[in-house]
Amino acid sequence: MCAKLEKQHTDQITYEGLLKGNKDWVAATLDEDPGFFDRLSAGQAPPVLWIGCSDSRVPANQITNTMPGDIFVHRNIANVVAHTDMNLLSVLDYSVNVLKIKHIIVCGHYGCGGVNAALGDKQVGLIDNWLRHIKDVIRMHERELSTIKDPVKKSNRLVELNAIEGAANVMSTSIVQNAWAGGQELSVHAWAYSLQTGLIKDLQVSASSADDLSPVFKMNAGK
Repeated sequence: MCAKLEKQHTDQITYEGLLKGNKDWVAATLDEDPGFFDRLSAGQAPPVLWIGCSDSRVPANQITNTMPGDIFVHRNIANVVAHTDMNLLSVLDYSVNVLKIKHIIVCGHYGCGGVNAALGDKQVGLIDNWLRHIKDVIRMHERELSTIKDPVKKSNRLVELNAIEGAANVMSTSIVQNAWAGGQELSVHAWAYSLQTGLIKDLQVSASSADDLSPVFKMNAGK
């Protein structure tokens, strides 16, 4: 029933409707706060970088009850953090070195289609190569995951592990390590979001200095 209602809702979304929705939103926003867009256009100084999944049901601002301008956002399929992803690295570099954000959050979500696909062996398409990053997480945690027989629980745990490994990958970048070496206030966290409850789970994996890094990833800044 829920899926049917969701389909009916999305069927009503049209190109013209999006433009009208924008005008309605602007009018309602100005009615409530006439100076909103003046402040918004003056510049951004978000304290948070959000690295999340592209899933349309996980909008960073809405689920954290924040406003436009509060969170700098990067999203991709299954919130993967890969050291070869120049898109992500560019976002990370700008947010850390220009915006001077104070928190980086890698947030996965339970029921993630990318994570579920990585758990299987069916070819999907080009995305199979992207999901290899998640399969690497499975390989690293194979012993733990192999003990979980329930497919939903296994998927949920992989969502958490993928976010945790993503946060670890963020911590080990030269961008973050150089910021820490320079005394910049910066913390990295891993979260998981539930579509069923709307609640975020803090995975209790946070770091605010290179002391929290594995020695193999530590680099001497500028050397």
